[in-house]
Amino acid sequence: MLIISLVVLAVLASLPWWLPARVVALRVRVFERINGDEGIPVPGDLAGVEHFGALYAHPAATGRSRGAALSDLFWYWLSPGPEMHQEHLEAGDTYDAVARVTRRLLAVRRTEAEELARRCAGRALRDARGLVRLRDLMMPLWAEFSYELVFAEPCPREARDLIAGNAADVSSALKCTSLRHLGRRKRLTAYLLRNLHRVRVPLPEGLTAREKAYYLHGAFFTTAVVQLSEAMAHLLLVLARHPEVQERARTGDDRYLDQVIAETMRLYPLFGIAHRITTGDIALDERTTIPAGSVLCFNYPAFHRAGLADPDRFDPDRFAGPGAKDLNHIPFGVAANRPCPAWRLAPIAMRAVAREVLDRYVLDSSVSHTRSLPHRGPCLLTPRDAPHRPGPALAYLRVRDRWEDVWRSLAQLVLGTYMVWDARRLRLCERHFEGSEAEKRHAHPGSTHSTRHCS
Repeated sequence: MLIISLVVLAVLASLPWWLPARVVALRVRVFERINGDEGIPVPGDLAGVEHFGALYAHPAATGRSRGAALSDLFWYWLSPGPEMHQEHLEAGDTYDAVARVTRRLLAVRRTEAEELARRCAGRALRDARGLVRLRDLMMPLWAEFSYELVFAEPCPREARDLIAGNAADVSSALKCTSLRHLGRRKRLTAYLLRNLHRVRVPLPEGLTAREKAYYLHGAFFTTAVVQLSEAMAHLLLVLARHPEVQERARTGDDRYLDQVIAETMRLYPLFGIAHRITTGDIALDERTTIPAGSVLCFNYPAFHRAGLADPDRFDPDRFAGPGAKDLNHIPFGVAANRPCPAWRLAPIAMRAVAREVLDRYVLDSSVSHTRSLPHRGPCLLTPRDAPHRPGPALAYLRVRDRWEDVWRSLAQLVLGTYMVWDARRLRLCERHFEGSEAEKRHAHPGSTHSTRHCS
């Protein structure tokens, strides 16, 4: 009996070291089974690293949502209003109109962006100390930042809480650590509907009020807040895990901090897979042609790792010399195919916030660091004027992170499987385009339209 008890205890004690990886592998297999075989991986067997840039920039690789089963899943995670999300709109007049408004709202001077970021950081960091989750710490900050970009006035507490709550809900659903809470998201939509008249630039003509609210919801109060919060959590976590880099970034110039940001986004890109649907045939070479209607899955992490002898090593000096321009590095996408509209503003604001954090705190962490960041970045913040004795806290963090990984991986398996199944059941994207085709046929009874749907 004693031996059996000891064996059971040994198995239980070993769970954090083997169970999460196996559950993640099972989750990947489940997702692949549910989603089917659609998609051409790039880089992959058909299109290698050498094709990545040209294929991504090809004028026939511009389809965004229509015709891909993967789109049903992304629309599910981004609802309500995914049909008005700038990244998921098909090319055309509506996309061009909302893209112009986005560029206008993001077109602020560098000094103004830095001052706004510092001001928002000052409020977010006012009472921060001890053990925190970096993503949670950053979301109210970027909620206020995005609000001021849109409305050109300080963010009320009500709006900040709505925006941060929505962003946290979307981020957690994307990582499969919780289910969606559409009520929380719809409250933000209702707030935006009441305040459309206060947006500092004219919104696109030809859209309904709800479409305008959905556009703002998706572009500025979901994508912007989620991605800036994730990017800052990754940046601060690498600084916490590399004390020598942290000190050099604190005392060095902006060029080195920019290298740290670039290397962080190389190792932990905000996009995992970006999918595009081909609108025409694409010839890779004399023997290989990708047919129209194919779903191209551009793998950012794989591309960023390609060509490096030690791709998993964190090394900001990769970006120090002339060789940096030869790295496979596209943290904001490619200019020819829907680059992130905040490609100029985001690094400026991130650098300003990082300076505020480094001036105030010493950062320490002993947790694992993966691109998806499901644990939200546990970190110890010690004020610079306080004693710095992180040892016990780091030991606690290391053990807690290991055990949290056990229940978190199981939750991701169960919740993720359910959401993938539910998304395929609802077919939000496919039904949207089926409805559009039905409306066209009703308006023009003699016309016919065909759409390729992958399943």
